[in-house]
Amino acid sequence: MDVHNSQSTLVIITGMSGAGKTIAVQSLEDSGFFCVDNLPPVLIPKFAELVEQSLGRIAKIALVIDLRGREFFTALSEALAFLRQQFTINYEILFLDATDSVLVQRYKESRRRHPLAPEGMPLEGIQLERRLLEDLKGAATQVIDTSNLKPAQLKEKIASRFASLDGTSMSVNITSFGFKYGVPIDADLIFDVRFLPNPHYVESLRPKTGREQDVYDYVMKFQETQLFLQKLLDLLQFLIPLYKKEGKSQIVIGIGCTGGKHRSVALAEFLGKTLAAGETEKVRVHHRDADRDRQG
Repeated sequence: MDVHNSQSTLVIITGMSGAGKTIAVQSLEDSGFFCVDNLPPVLIPKFAELVEQSLGRIAKIALVIDLRGREFFTALSEALAFLRQQFTINYEILFLDATDSVLVQRYKESRRRHPLAPEGMPLEGIQLERRLLEDLKGAATQVIDTSNLKPAQLKEKIASRFASLDGTSMSVNITSFGFKYGVPIDADLIFDVRFLPNPHYVESLRPKTGREQDVYDYVMKFQETQLFLQKLLDLLQFLIPLYKKEGKSQIVIGIGCTGGKHRSVALAEFLGKTLAAGETEKVRVHHRDADRDRQG
């Protein structure tokens, strides 16, 4: 499916309750999207018909879909299949997620009840909802993990992603992380670089990060690093055009080491510079754990 050939673009916002859908809507409204909250999936085809009749006057639309049962997922699947067959509207599915512990904490802070566990513990509702949304998350074109994002950071991330949907390039987001802090749940591809020599055991390099030249040079000087990067670049240069052809407009690549401070940071920096040099993709590099107080 090619998602960039028509006048109008539809973003379907869904995901876990408490993961930030309200903030996502606010960000898209600020970016010029026409937003509709809690639209039943069965009404999506009728809404698409109205958008097409506007002859381009409504070019960017965002719909918030809250799924409360398997029948809603079935209705959404049927509605999207109908869109592909009958309309020229492009659509993307933005799925917002967060870890169970973060969602529980947010419910405690807001004193809200989870919609799927109005009389029970929030964790029960969260776990049920996660099971119900498993298939939809797999079908999403973009998954954003909001666990470690402040509201302003989430708004900026969504705005930078959807502010310009020109289809001329694919967004490649490279995230370094530490396995001891958990794997980023919004990553499409994850590569473990803990097999490389660790600067943590070099006393002069330990307090620094892979963004600093001496740490970067240390990681890069080993033959296994160069061979790994050669094979990884070959793989990415094969995969990215195929993802783009399939309709994905962005991809998140996770590079992980033990603490997310040295090896993963250096390799993420290298990949960012190398892929950006091709001038065919929009490349962003983010270091999730590089500046944590604990060293790794």
